Amino acid sequence: MIQVGVVGHSGYVGLREVLHDLLRLAAELNLRLYLEDELFAVAGIGERLTDPDVVDVLLTLGGDGTLLRGARILAGRPAPILGVNLGRVGFLTACAGNELEEALRRLSSGDYVAESRMALEARTMDRDDVERRRLFALNDVVLHKGGFARVLSLEVHAGDEPVARFSADGLVVSTPTGSTGYSLSAGGPVVVPTLESIILTPISAHTLSLRALVLPPTVQLRVRANDGPEQLLVTVDGQAGTTFAPGETLLVQRAERPVLIVRFPGTSFFARLTRKLGWGGLPDRDEDRRC
Repeated sequence: MIQVGVVGHSGYVGLREVLHDLLRLAAELNLRLYLEDELFAVAGIGERLTDPDVVDVLLTLGGDGTLLRGARILAGRPAPILGVNLGRVGFLTACAGNELEEALRRLSSGDYVAESRMALEARTMDRDDVERRRLFALNDVVLHKGGFARVLSLEVHAGDEPVARFSADGLVVSTPTGSTGYSLSAGGPVVVPTLESIILTPISAHTLSLRALVLPPTVQLRVRANDGPEQLLVTVDGQAGTTFAPGETLLVQRAERPVLIVRFPGTSFFARLTRKLGWGGLPDRDEDRRC
């Protein structure tokens, strides 16, 4: 029997139908379901998900945000995540809601690949170098100024080596998986998600000579804000975070354990780039020019 944890958001259109299909298939495919509280209230059957250690697979019903939240729930536990897209983009997910049955059948028969994705661990240290908060991120760690108009004066080290000092609205520290998220919008590179590296992307830097930087996965980044608004924010995956203040230190490094993402044979990262983000130009226009 496969122990399946299920997380999602009741606000998604079509969630009830997907849950109905899931419950129908569970007995046939020998799946034991553990639903988080919000979904348990909707479904009314199954078991409550109270301990992530019991699950063999985590099923996320929603969009990329739901999958990212699922990754933080697992926090490096060796259970692959099968993302079912009920949202708009769904870049990280493996299938759409109407493909759930086929996806579960392939999952139960072992016809899938669990891609290993590097994650990040972020720690905020106070002025006395005492740890205040520890956070886990699959996509990115962002230091930013919230709603204030003033720029930040940032200082970045890779280990003991100075990397840069600059003024900006903030900084994105991204994994390759997160390279197609906020980092991309801020001018960062697209990195194939199964590689391991740390991507450093300034947000609206006040200089003409600063670009995004791809670093080895073994470095520990130390970031300090020497000036700027008194109340700053550190956000992970755009969903969780903590406050930060000038003079404190943000430490970011590769997490001890990766996140496993379900992919089915025949799917391609570059196909998703083209379909979801319009990567590779405009095929219709280019085909017209060849005629």
